[in-house]
Amino acid sequence: MFAIGFLENVRGTHVLEGERIFLRHPQFSDHEAWSQLRRESREFLQPWEPTWHRNDLGRYAFRERIKSNQRDIKQGRSLPYLIFSQDQEQLLGGITLGHIRRGVSQSAQIGYWLGEGHVRRGYMREALGLLANHAFTRCGLHRLEAACIPENVRSSRLLQACDFHQEGTLRSYLKINGVWRDHILYARINQNVI
Repeated sequence: MFAIGFLENVRGTHVLEGERIFLRHPQFSDHEAWSQLRRESREFLQPWEPTWHRNDLGRYAFRERIKSNQRDIKQGRSLPYLIFSQDQEQLLGGITLGHIRRGVSQSAQIGYWLGEGHVRRGYMREALGLLANHAFTRCGLHRLEAACIPENVRSSRLLQACDFHQEGTLRSYLKINGVWRDHILYARINQNVI
């Protein structure tokens, strides 16, 4: 369903390319667009995310985030991506394949967000499809997990539409917007890996 391609842009950064979007690792030069989109979408995003630190959108915090991302990529712990539109190369949001576990597990967790002005257009469905395809075909993972707050109906529907199946409730799983919240666990299994 999702076409996938691997490109190297002019900066030499790994890219997953879809029909209407592409995913690439964050760079220092993304700070202005990233902070503006997050700032504009603050009220929309905050109910579903950990509490934002006072300087979370600042240049220094972003630089530290990029350094941490680069370490995680190099060590195989996570693959963070920003989501861009193909036509205008506009930043739409972000998606991460995180907590990558090897050995007998061969699994990872997926987290994602979209700017408020870009929801309900199918962008995240395409991004999730690209990332799942990459995780299964290129990374050789067997299981992908994602969790969302029960009230986040939009996220639950997205995961189900992308072949994730509900497995249960994780009690007091993550501290979201300052409160420990239960989450519904969804998983997708790579049926092509023995």
